[in-house]
Amino acid sequence: LRDSLSKALVPFYPLAGRLRWIGCGRLELDCNAKGVSLYVAESEAKLDDIGYSSPSPGYDQYLIPSIDYGSVPIHDLPLLLVQLTKFKCGGISLGLRISHAVVDGTSALHFFSEWARLARGEPLGAEPFLDRKVVLDPPIAAPICLDHPEYSHPVPLLLGLSDDVEERKKKTTLAMLKLSKTQVEKLKNMGNQDQVIGSTDAAGRAYTRYEIVAGHIWRCACKARQHKDEQPTALGICVDSRSRMHPPLPREYFGNAALDIPATSHAGELMSKPLGYASSRIRAAIERVTDTYVKSALEFLKNEPDLTRFQDIRAEEAPFYGNPNLGVVNWMTLPIYGLDFGWGKEIYMGPGTHDLDGDSLVLHSPDGDGSLIVMLCLQRAHMDAFTKHFYEDII
Repeated sequence: LRDSLSKALVPFYPLAGRLRWIGCGRLELDCNAKGVSLYVAESEAKLDDIGYSSPSPGYDQYLIPSIDYGSVPIHDLPLLLVQLTKFKCGGISLGLRISHAVVDGTSALHFFSEWARLARGEPLGAEPFLDRKVVLDPPIAAPICLDHPEYSHPVPLLLGLSDDVEERKKKTTLAMLKLSKTQVEKLKNMGNQDQVIGSTDAAGRAYTRYEIVAGHIWRCACKARQHKDEQPTALGICVDSRSRMHPPLPREYFGNAALDIPATSHAGELMSKPLGYASSRIRAAIERVTDTYVKSALEFLKNEPDLTRFQDIRAEEAPFYGNPNLGVVNWMTLPIYGLDFGWGKEIYMGPGTHDLDGDSLVLHSPDGDGSLIVMLCLQRAHMDAFTKHFYEDII
């Protein structure tokens, strides 16, 4: 693993660098070849103790390297940390932590896939595309000024509150919820059937699985949180801009090409209208991400005097996608399964657990049977009701 990791870092050399502050909340990537961290740990536990297909919540604090942002300067922190853990039963795990400021999910999986190829003794499959100038090619002829609610507008607060301080303090819990292929099909039928009565996408295009499932999660969260009809709510969506640029960015573009976009509505509309309405709000937000929109977003950030409020998702001034909001990340497009480092197919691959209220993602089941898994973090007071609606509202 060490030798193949060293080889992989040659073409993917930005990961061996460091971030550094350059003032006004801005970060710069210094490709100084300081390297990454690789740890080897031994555990007295067996894989059975944490669960094969559904690891116990919080397991990742032992299997994934931690980072102390409070005491270590960011210019001393590696961008990639790897931990190989050997279990008493003979099993092993590979825990990975990578900087989201440097790469998005697509680039992270590209690197992991190529590292696995090298570990198996195979040649590199696809070189990373490292030219960042391509994002602004062709250059902007004149300043583009579009509305960017993801940066300029605060996300909704609970009615009657002037801040989200108390909501941030509330205890959360985690759930891994499975949707069978049959349940996914029922949800798709529920959402797309509404197009017949003209309440959704005017072009008549069927909603994607993500738009349907994310809409279902949004509606269930509103019900579980017992929102008033007039409660504003936002759903954060992570959109890959590669295919939305003109010309499209190379698939191998190595960096963070994701844009976080909010879909907005009122809880009453989401709960009273058919599922297709929630999906239509999500689609409308996604379709805002065009070549012009991305370049306008870059221009907006370039002209911001200070970016500090965007740099720490736990800071009080950062956007809060907990109650009455949430975020649903789409992992269905990522090739997360089948990373073979020479020892065969994994028995489990998944994200580390998060403890932020409203944080969720959707991914394919490793069974390959068309089922989906929703990983979700909510306040403890809301999880039971959410789970009830999540399954009982599928008709």
